[in-house]
Amino acid sequence: MQDDRYRKCMELVEEDKSVVAAASRVPYYPLAVKRGRGAEVEDMDGNRYIDFLSSAAALNTGHCHPRVVEAVKEQAEELLLYTAVYMYHEPLVRLSRRLCSVTPGDFRKRVIYGLSGSDANDGMIKLARWYTGRSKIIAFQRSYHGTTYGAMTLSALSLNMRRRMGPMLPEVYHFPSPDPYRTPVPMSEEEAARYHIGRLEEAFANYIPPEEVAAVIVEPIQGDAGLVIPPQGFLQRLRELCDEHGILFVSEEVQQGFGRTGRWFGIEHFDVVPDAVILGKSIASGMPLSAIVARAEIMEQWQPPAHCFTCAGHPVGCRAALATLDVIEEEGLVERSERLGARAMQELGNMQEEFELIGDVRGRGLSIGVDLVKNRATRERNTEAAAKICYWAWQNGLILSFFSGSVLRIQPPLVIAERELDTGLRIIRSAIEAYLRDEIPDSVLETVKGW
Repeated sequence: MQDDRYRKCMELVEEDKSVVAAASRVPYYPLAVKRGRGAEVEDMDGNRYIDFLSSAAALNTGHCHPRVVEAVKEQAEELLLYTAVYMYHEPLVRLSRRLCSVTPGDFRKRVIYGLSGSDANDGMIKLARWYTGRSKIIAFQRSYHGTTYGAMTLSALSLNMRRRMGPMLPEVYHFPSPDPYRTPVPMSEEEAARYHIGRLEEAFANYIPPEEVAAVIVEPIQGDAGLVIPPQGFLQRLRELCDEHGILFVSEEVQQGFGRTGRWFGIEHFDVVPDAVILGKSIASGMPLSAIVARAEIMEQWQPPAHCFTCAGHPVGCRAALATLDVIEEEGLVERSERLGARAMQELGNMQEEFELIGDVRGRGLSIGVDLVKNRATRERNTEAAAKICYWAWQNGLILSFFSGSVLRIQPPLVIAERELDTGLRIIRSAIEAYLRDEIPDSVLETVKGW
């Protein structure tokens, strides 16, 4: 691509290719970010964009929120790190109390920390096996939990995560998760819930002894599968099934937590209280931090060094997380997410009525997926359309990505202004119109790989 608007960006991209492993990249377009404020990003060439990605849903409070930046600065001047493995520091204790108070469940809790959602998923596997004395873990097809070995084993979304990297961890079993838009045969949401719970019940009756299952680890809304929202009855019956067999029910909230869905946590849409939650991404507004929050009795006797990391729960990350919680509460971001999400869903619903290309619009709060199809009857995914639309949007001032091959990912910062949200939606409309007029060249597909 020869375009003087992106000269500095392109130079950095070429340098990046010469020194950074390609395995760490899922590229969409050559955007080299220089700075961000709120819901706006500026690249190295001075081009500005509305951000509908929030750094993969890690920036619910927006880019460089002043409260978070100030907390980071104050803490960095006082203490960058003294490992909490051996010593103690106040920000970690304060944050732990806050996390215990905002996560679901009116019971005593304990917290343990890491640096990413991936390591938190690994930690949950270890904790569940240790606490129950059982070996088996239940996860779901098309789930994504991360790329450390435990998280990668739980995930079932990409062959490139597994090809030539086995063996995976033993005794992790995957079951289909209901997708109301793409059911095995035509069925209602209630029928889909019963059908998928039935697959698990059959396994318990025939080849997986339920008394050997330690935990069910589930995304309440499957994020990278395309923001798939299961029927209400599915998670409720899954919780009942866990209770019947003494199995831990774990809600993986790395992508959908901290107000993203118009609730503090995604599981709260389903009237289900988990035994543990897995946290990451937006917990510290961009600082590396993760956590597991679980019933106290599950974690109290867990022996060190079962889940120790030198930098886990570092003071700067904890201060950033405390400021993040303050911002979410004081600026009403949970309620704001619900309100602006409804505004976006209405406009996207209007587009769905207008454009046959849009097969489905689904979401909760500001976590919305727009599923693009080649044919509404067959619901075949339209990856080319998703790639071209995202590229055109970038060239016209909107950071937009897609996942699951065909689903536009709309997850802006929860602080986004209404005018910014409306402008971003207008850009999406214009991008769709440009695609339908065949104005976006096939050459962009050489750049856009997507997730």
